[in-house]
Amino acid sequence: MTTQHCLLVRDGTFVALGPSGDITGDRGAQPDGLFARDARHLSRWQLTVDGSTPTVLVPASPAGPGAPATAFAVLTPPGSRAEAPAHTVFREQAVTEGAFTERIRLSSNRGEPSTTMLALTVDADFVDQFELRSDHRWYEKPHAVRTRAALPDGVEFGYRRSEWRSRTVVTAQPAPDAVEETGSGARRLVWLLRLAPHGAAEVALRVDAHPHGAPEPATTGADPFLSAPALPRLPGRGATPGLPSDLGPDLGRDARPDLAGVDEAGGPDEGWSGPELARACAQGLAELAALRVSATGPEGEPLKVPAAGVPWFLALLARHAVVTSLFTVHSRPELASATLLALAGSQATTEEPERVAQPGKIVHELRHGELAHFGQVPYGRYYGSVDSTPLFLALLGAHAAATDDGKLALRLQRHARAAVDWMFHHGGLADGGYLRYRADEGGLANQSWKDSPGSICFADGTRAKGVITAAAAQGYAYEALRQAAYLARHHWDDAAYAERMEAEARSLRARFVADFWLPEQGFTALALDGQGRRVDALASDAGHLLWTGILDAEHGEAVGRRLLEPDFFSGWGIRTLAAGQEAYHPLSYHRGCVWPHDSAIAALGLARYGLHDEAREVCRGLLDLAASADFHIPEAIAGYGREEHAEPVPYPHACSPQAWSAATPFAILTALTAATPSDTPTPSC
Repeated sequence: MTTQHCLLVRDGTFVALGPSGDITGDRGAQPDGLFARDARHLSRWQLTVDGSTPTVLVPASPAGPGAPATAFAVLTPPGSRAEAPAHTVFREQAVTEGAFTERIRLSSNRGEPSTTMLALTVDADFVDQFELRSDHRWYEKPHAVRTRAALPDGVEFGYRRSEWRSRTVVTAQPAPDAVEETGSGARRLVWLLRLAPHGAAEVALRVDAHPHGAPEPATTGADPFLSAPALPRLPGRGATPGLPSDLGPDLGRDARPDLAGVDEAGGPDEGWSGPELARACAQGLAELAALRVSATGPEGEPLKVPAAGVPWFLALLARHAVVTSLFTVHSRPELASATLLALAGSQATTEEPERVAQPGKIVHELRHGELAHFGQVPYGRYYGSVDSTPLFLALLGAHAAATDDGKLALRLQRHARAAVDWMFHHGGLADGGYLRYRADEGGLANQSWKDSPGSICFADGTRAKGVITAAAAQGYAYEALRQAAYLARHHWDDAAYAERMEAEARSLRARFVADFWLPEQGFTALALDGQGRRVDALASDAGHLLWTGILDAEHGEAVGRRLLEPDFFSGWGIRTLAAGQEAYHPLSYHRGCVWPHDSAIAALGLARYGLHDEAREVCRGLLDLAASADFHIPEAIAGYGREEHAEPVPYPHACSPQAWSAATPFAILTALTAATPSDTPTPSC
């Protein structure tokens, strides 16, 4: 997110701080505060020294790459060359699961004793994140009550509404000399600090968030996610990497990868900078570790799964979690196993139209906030996604192949077969030949990965209407059928089912090009609209078709080369919509911006079809993008080309960190390892 805020995140909790380390209670596009389980548990945290607001000398910023949960700031009272500041304030702030801590050190700059009044104004408004968005919606909260109570060492804020209960507890050491009312509901904690000549005094504060229904925070200790080696075991050089478990043309082949083609520094040894890629992978792992949130499996077992991103999506979104897990399945298979178990545990078993749920469908989004709890937003358990279900099947097969362990595939066999049944009986494969969706009134208008309003459009910008058949989802369906066949043949002992899935995959592949190909453009349509017309915007979704292998060699190679033309490739990555079309806008979320994960998917697809130079060019752009920001990869950047601006132009509303962007270096590594000349044929069903 392009903002003055410093964002710290860890284990389902995040804080957004201003440059001074303060929280002001902002709303709109860039709210600040301490957030846990979709609620703001700290809405004011404002420091004054001797009654005035200090000047920022060093703005709050994360401690460094790989440390996304700690920040430092340095402040001083107003001063001048003639009268230097009497003291300096050092702030160290951190976030952990369910908690925010701060250590304030007040250091005297003078040679005589002094007494200074330090004050901190604090409040907790407990608003739901959906209330903070800039769409100006208002939600009724009948009989809601907020409380404040002074404690011997701080203050406690409470909130209740019917059965809903939340608390925020602020404690300090030493205890404040006074806890004052402010007239606004906030409380002011006050200390009188006596400083020796050139001496210092410290105040340590802790804020504990107690959201409604939250599990107890996990015990701390060494995190195996971070202590394991960063570099994955990868497909061998010359492999054709579709989805990570499908590295070749035959479903039955041994898909276990090795590290061939990667040098000791962690990168391909064909003129690439291994240290660059290793740094990007290490930074990505640190961000993924911070983004994990709690979930439960089919038997209620506690899990840690990748959340989508901060600030708006610190929650389980299936599509993001699956793609993240696919990118990292060779390095961190535990992410994939946790994601699979969480999605199996929330798989729909009945029809619920208000949730867009049908039996066997995989959830799109899980939320825990107040508005979701009371049904005022549909996202508590929401199934408005056409591609979560096939992606679940793709990941299940990928995990089994990457780990050479079929226990999870066997355990989730019932869930996988139910997902296949959903694709045919509810998703649309049986009666229409494709996965389809209709806009959900009150929920998501679009239910493929480009899910913003207007993202599925014609080249002139006209929105597609009616029942939508998104192209990328058909690629995922093709991969899901192939993975179901692989699982049935190798782990479920059901050859007949495998043969049926293979036949369905071949049939889907055969009809796809006939229905989606745009002969004049030599490219695939973005979708089919409700009248069966080809939605003719030229879009990056074609890269997903390469990734999944649904195109034959001739059409796949044509699409791959087209994605590297200047109207698509910005030099940093592939634009979501090719420039020059009326629908294109360089700052549009899904109609012009460059999404690194989307470009990484295309790179994997290019390597799969033997377009090795093109794959390397995309990967080079993505690595340059990473290097420009200390190897942090944003959710999206503007579509401006490198010839227009020498540095990447930020997208102003991007999540940061964001899971599939954090996982992108691992997809780059997979693509680069495979992107060497070989005689491996393009995959075929």
